[in-house]
Amino acid sequence: MVLIKNITIWLAISLLGMVAISCSTKTEKSQSETAVALTEEIAKPDSVDEQGLIVDDGYLLVRTNCISCHSLNLVTQNRATRDGWKSMIRWMQKEQKLWDLGPNEDKILDYLAKNYAPEQTGRRVPLENVEWYELEE
Repeated sequence: MVLIKNITIWLAISLLGMVAISCSTKTEKSQSETAVALTEEIAKPDSVDEQGLIVDDGYLLVRTNCISCHSLNLVTQNRATRDGWKSMIRWMQKEQKLWDLGPNEDKILDYLAKNYAPEQTGRRVPLENVEWYELEE
């Protein structure tokens, strides 16, 4: 099932070039907005892909933009607030020649802030169902 879904997603990404080229420039939406809208419909939130990236709104934007330069492990191993992710994007634009993400930047930031936000964990999981007793001296 996962293999079929992944093949479907990759086929859709491959076909996007043809869809974007065939879109009329007379429409109100740009070609890239049309392609993005189509890809977002294909990626339904309910799983993670083969590299551990959470499938959710904005998934394909993150996948196609980030994987162009680095492994998706750099996304999945990090956690940050929306401002933290924006700061990382600005650093990549300044130091690593990342392109301007344009109107997709907000969608990418929404995805990252939702799915890779800081985890609020302590040193360990709180103990449950513990029977406490008094120590005798």
